[in-house]
Amino acid sequence: MSENTLKFDLIVIGGGPAGVVGATTAASMGKKVALVEYRAELGGAGANTGTVPSKTLRETALALSGVRSRGLYGVDLSLRREATVADFLRHEQHVKAGLNHSLSQRMDAWNTEVYCGSAAFADSHTVCVGGDKPISLQGDYILVATGSAPARPPGFPFECREIYDSDTILDLDRLPGTMAVVGAGVIGSEYASTFAALGASIHLIDGHNALLPFLDAELSRALTAVMEKNGIRFHWGDRPRSYRQEESGKVTVTLESGDQLSVDAVLVASGRKSNTETLNLAAAGVTVGDRGIIPVDASYRTNVPHIFAAGDVIGFPALASTSMQQARYAIRAAFNAAELTQPSRFLPTGVYTIPEVSMAGETEEALQQAGVEYVAGRAPYARSARGRIIGDTDGFLKLLFRRSDMRLLGVHAMGEQATELVHIGMIALMTSSSADLFDEACFNVPTLGALYKVAAFEASLAVKR
Repeated sequence: MSENTLKFDLIVIGGGPAGVVGATTAASMGKKVALVEYRAELGGAGANTGTVPSKTLRETALALSGVRSRGLYGVDLSLRREATVADFLRHEQHVKAGLNHSLSQRMDAWNTEVYCGSAAFADSHTVCVGGDKPISLQGDYILVATGSAPARPPGFPFECREIYDSDTILDLDRLPGTMAVVGAGVIGSEYASTFAALGASIHLIDGHNALLPFLDAELSRALTAVMEKNGIRFHWGDRPRSYRQEESGKVTVTLESGDQLSVDAVLVASGRKSNTETLNLAAAGVTVGDRGIIPVDASYRTNVPHIFAAGDVIGFPALASTSMQQARYAIRAAFNAAELTQPSRFLPTGVYTIPEVSMAGETEEALQQAGVEYVAGRAPYARSARGRIIGDTDGFLKLLFRRSDMRLLGVHAMGEQATELVHIGMIALMTSSSADLFDEACFNVPTLGALYKVAAFEASLAVKR
């Protein structure tokens, strides 16, 4: 080892949700940790371009548009004037700055050395950091958590200022009156919902024929119906064929079906690619798959035993929540502490469309495919006092139980606070609980949590029929 090379127990490449949690997990074990991040601020896409900014924009849209009050008779809190971009982005920028500062404080508190610069492998144990002061780091273990970036498919004229990806959409200089969103995945659906809430006319274009097919099909259909009710027009089984910039500043999008859309802005949300191109993974002997995705085993170990990967860089589900859990388990496996906590197979999925949808466990389709006999219990938000108070007439909770012993197998929710509501069911899944748990539990009233009693009761009745 060169005299100019610094030695660490763990090197973490990437300062997003997975990287930060991986670093702090190792530091809590007393390990000497270095974290390398090429951005000036920590947080990765989760804090700076993805999870937190997009969800903050969503909350701002809900507040500015008065969407949450529209179902309440006689109440209209929508703005009486045109919202400016400054109105739209001010809160997002404040939240992002606060989170960046908090993450830096966490690194200081855990005595983690943070290096700002690009990282590349020199060999399987050595990482070279470029920047103002290039340096070499050597680690017994290495965690790759470099995240992902929007994929830019060929044929899209991104040089046109009215065409954005999910990173550059935050640079909008005005709120569009009309928008085409290409790709009805999580990101496309979330942004389509946000801009529709602000009154934009949205065209959501996707080559498939179902929204978010990883969801329970009933949940997917219900979300599609509400989004259509909110003014979003879906173009299923279609793709953009060409774009033309008009003198007016609008963009004309011609679809393969022949339809032409004249819009103020286009958001291309056609998937993401892992940030691995500049890591020189070949020097470390790490295998890389399509779109830069790094294959890992159940412990998030790559084909090189001392190199792990977690977060978006390993592909689906690519959520901030799951990325953090993956990194925690990876570090425990690296330092032989995996027995402290076994990975849970029940990880929640939350999609911040309007309305929110969330799930944990099995879908009806998965149970049918596996030949498991089950029973479903449903509870509309309108069945609870809380649901009526907030005016959510579309929301519902759906529970799936194994018919033989009424053990909970899946939980699915759509509506206000669905991403919070799902956690009750997730804990029940982790503890192998049955419908009896919800029968015995006492929930505050009025709360959405009380819907668990209703859904479990409905499932129990179905078994007796």
